[in-house]
Amino acid sequence: MQFILKPGQLRLSDFRQLLDEKTSLTLDPACVPAILASEALIKKTLDDNKTVYGINTGFGLLAHTRISHADLENLQRSIVLSHAAGLGELLSDAAVRLILALKINSLARGYSGVRLQTIEALIKLFNASVYPCIPSQGSVGASGDLAPLAHMSTLLLGVGEARHEGKIISAQEALDKAGLKPLQLAPKEGLALLNGTQVSTALAILGLLAAEDIFISALTAGALTVDAVHGSDTPFDERIQIVRGHATQIRVAAILRNLLAHSEIRASHKDCNKVQDPYSLRCQPQVMGACLASILTTSEILLVEANAVSDNPLIFVEQGEILSGGNFHAEPVALAADALAVSIAEMGALSERRIALLVDPHFSGLPAFLVQNAGVNSGFMIAQVSAAALASENKSLAHPASVDSLPTSANQEDHVSMATYAARRLTPMARNAAGIIAIELLGACQGIDFARPLKTSPKLEKIYHLIRQHVPFYDKDRYFSPDILQGQHIIESGKIRQELGLSLF
Repeated sequence: MQFILKPGQLRLSDFRQLLDEKTSLTLDPACVPAILASEALIKKTLDDNKTVYGINTGFGLLAHTRISHADLENLQRSIVLSHAAGLGELLSDAAVRLILALKINSLARGYSGVRLQTIEALIKLFNASVYPCIPSQGSVGASGDLAPLAHMSTLLLGVGEARHEGKIISAQEALDKAGLKPLQLAPKEGLALLNGTQVSTALAILGLLAAEDIFISALTAGALTVDAVHGSDTPFDERIQIVRGHATQIRVAAILRNLLAHSEIRASHKDCNKVQDPYSLRCQPQVMGACLASILTTSEILLVEANAVSDNPLIFVEQGEILSGGNFHAEPVALAADALAVSIAEMGALSERRIALLVDPHFSGLPAFLVQNAGVNSGFMIAQVSAAALASENKSLAHPASVDSLPTSANQEDHVSMATYAARRLTPMARNAAGIIAIELLGACQGIDFARPLKTSPKLEKIYHLIRQHVPFYDKDRYFSPDILQGQHIIESGKIRQELGLSLF
């Protein structure tokens, strides 16, 4: 699949395609004149012997140090090597692939002064699935994601390592696979490669895409649980939502009604004496609607940032000016990632409470811990404990990262965003939430089995059979963890989203 990149025009629907290794990237030729013009203005500035930050000066606190013309190439190489000071586990191939795509998208807008050949080198890495080894720790999300983007950039110089087809290879071997030779960076290029919020943004987008699957799976599990415990769909009535007025609450209730429509189980107890269900069932439109509102707001912010020019200084060709500002400060990403973290934690917490209802025979009317011959069998007893542990862990991880700031670079960078960590922790949080929801899906399917021969709704029967293709009915105690992992994989792979044809964006 060929993806023609029109710089600055990425859509939310493009991100999953870009993450697919079958996708190759090509620049829209219409962007080339702006790239060449930006490069030309850098050359003219040097020819006119002007002093401009990052082009012929030092960096950070050393910004007032003028660099001689003879040292300009060495200046750009030095900043890349010195800033490659990251630590920790390597970022995933998916993360690095998206980082490359976002950096290409930003540089190709023509405000960064980077040569076309340098942008094309990044495209060759992307298309060859050659991913620079980028440590996950070392960025505070201000002055750009300096350390991780430096590790991305060392590969262009023939330094460092890369991962290709799951194997770590040397920089030279990586360049060979991509059909490249080591680059000699031109003035401004090292700084342009290092400056920018592409790492924070890519990690946050991965969290956003995971949150979409978490949200759809959590709603589906919640609907299944409503049927499994013979709950009521009355709280999802459109009139209730409309008088409150939140659009996302109205949308969630509509999805729940659609998921539960034509359920034989619901029809069987339409006239029962039960008055109200607990909040984890009854208030799904309110809680999940609020989460959806946060997810949608986050998606808007991250889409803007994915298309942003966030290095420094910036080249404005029409006015013939090079301006130094602060677009590298990733506060928008940090605040968005923090909000998304809270939503992920809440979705998991709500699911865990429904699991607790499912295993409690006094509420659910189902066998204790969802298994026959309870006592001899423990059933879902410890699965619920695992869900509680994951929910609690996510509560701690949801603490906002953006409220923390430590000055860096001798107080030149005296306020930082912590966006990189704020975004990076979304992936383990989403995995925790997927584990919780997987347990609920397994438990709700048990409840549906106990209601046979009655069926749930046609849409939920599809999900029931999707689960049962991989995880059989729990008739007696067995090794449980593989079942949960299967459910988790179904969620994370997007199979529920695809089976139902649902999308948030």
